[in-house]
Amino acid sequence: MHLQHYFDRIGYRGDTQATYATLCALQQAHVCSVPFENLDVQLGRPLIIDARSAYEKIVNHNRGGWCYEQNGLFGWALSEIGFKVTRLAADVMRQDRGDAARASHLCLLVRCEDSADDYLADVGFGGSMISPIRLEQSEHVQPPFRLGLEKLTDGYWRFSEDLGRGEFSFDFLVEPASEEALAEKCKFLQDDPSSKFVLNLVVQIRSPEQHRSLRGRVLSTVTTKGIETQTLGSGDEFVAALNAYFQLELPEVTELWPRIAARHEALFGSEVT
Repeated sequence: MHLQHYFDRIGYRGDTQATYATLCALQQAHVCSVPFENLDVQLGRPLIIDARSAYEKIVNHNRGGWCYEQNGLFGWALSEIGFKVTRLAADVMRQDRGDAARASHLCLLVRCEDSADDYLADVGFGGSMISPIRLEQSEHVQPPFRLGLEKLTDGYWRFSEDLGRGEFSFDFLVEPASEEALAEKCKFLQDDPSSKFVLNLVVQIRSPEQHRSLRGRVLSTVTTKGIETQTLGSGDEFVAALNAYFQLELPEVTELWPRIAARHEALFGSEVT
């Protein structure tokens, strides 16, 4: 990895020692610069869990990515700096989905040079967690999100987030991920017709005090004051929104608009969301 190119991509100009302060600064810089996006899945372009491929896409081509790409890249950069990094396979909404949730998310456990503690670090969802969280039972406010970390009775840890619209969570064991399981789930989530990433376009990004997302036609901005939404009306508006709000220049995605509009109609009818 060419670390300076990665730092340039995320706008980082700070210290490069493997300290807790550096970890916090790098995570915030990454989540505020690199959007979560599944545009390649929507376009039928294959994705893998290799961090070098993620570097090529995100750093060299100024794209975003999903968790396998973003946390893969972030973990590689942290390791190059000198952090001790363990890749964790997490199960999204395991309490509802059971074994079907296995390895549906990649997150990271990080040890810093100046601390004996382990920290959960995650840049893979578009930024609910803007700062790493010490691996201990705790609750946090990282506006506009409320976050929690809980030790479950079966040995798993549960990370949860809440925006006031219902809780989201993922569970993980503190042990190195099965890379085979991650690769299998990565393939399933982009190939299976029932996958939410196949069915729905999702783009989202963080800033220090807000979260912005595009799900299909609906563009939402969340702050501590509430949620504002607008429904995009055309393929041109779609491309313009990707550029203006997520810094993604991909004019070829206009081919996705008829499918996005049809999906919106199937879910909401003529309702304006």
